[in-house]
Amino acid sequence: MIKVYKKAGILGAFGAALTTLTIITACNSQVSTAPAENKAALLLENTIDEQGWNNKGYEGLLNIQSDLGMDVTYEENISDLGKIKNTVKDLEEDGVELIFGHGKFFAEKFMEINGNYPDIHFVSFNGDVEGDNITSVQFEGYAMGYFAGKLSSQMTDTNTIGVISAQKWQPEAEGFVEGAKKSSDSIKVLNENVGGWDKKEKALQTLENMTSKKADIIYPAGNGFHVEVINEVKGQDLQAIGYIGDQSDLGETTVLTSTVQHVDEIYRKVAKQYQEGELESGNVSYDFAEGAISMGTYSSEVPEDVQQELTEEIEHYKETGELP
Repeated sequence: MIKVYKKAGILGAFGAALTTLTIITACNSQVSTAPAENKAALLLENTIDEQGWNNKGYEGLLNIQSDLGMDVTYEENISDLGKIKNTVKDLEEDGVELIFGHGKFFAEKFMEINGNYPDIHFVSFNGDVEGDNITSVQFEGYAMGYFAGKLSSQMTDTNTIGVISAQKWQPEAEGFVEGAKKSSDSIKVLNENVGGWDKKEKALQTLENMTSKKADIIYPAGNGFHVEVINEVKGQDLQAIGYIGDQSDLGETTVLTSTVQHVDEIYRKVAKQYQEGELESGNVSYDFAEGAISMGTYSSEVPEDVQQELTEEIEHYKETGELP
């Protein structure tokens, strides 16, 4: 029996992904000579995409490889508990001791199996976990939504703005509404969720409904549909706030700014903590103060004084934990 693992590499000035194959024979002789603590793996519920959440995880894996010298591997389409169990078993045989599950989906699933693998540390994102060898990294979405809403309320011409979230539980949407309302009592905020990260068609239908109600700035808080929504907003000569990454390249006058989650940097920090024996178990939160979240490039449409005010408020929040 031959097991095939994908090992991440780095190609070109932009850090493009290169996938090579490491083959381990039935006798389990290992090609790599790296010690066990220097092997990490990434599990993805879907595939690596070009501008979304999964690609952020892959970039994080590349950081682990290039900055920390770890051997890394990734597996795509790990979408149910059976696949997780089989993959983790194979990774354990290969000496992997740090496994990232890229999303909330993996938190519950890792909780079901972590007790069987005391020598592996499991890391997921935005879920709730407990145990000695399992960590959930939680990005605090409320504040980034708050500042996106505040900016939108200052920039709208129609006094109507909208947020389209993927899931009901996302704090970004609540923060967006609160930030907009705190900035202006008269602002109208349309708040809808589409019930899934990949609901592109429903997100576009929601956008159409919002624009029919005169919303002129949209915050698409869903990594599976944010690019499509922004492109449609651009086509209607309206404006948007980018999500997850810096979407200024989609249109400098369209994208007022973006709420950027530096997932790749958090991967590096977590892996380094693991190497140094300092990785905490349980739920660990990251926000603006930890460098996990920032605002992206501002559009030339945003006046300098508005940019400065928002920057000062974010710095105050980073120093005190208090929103304006």
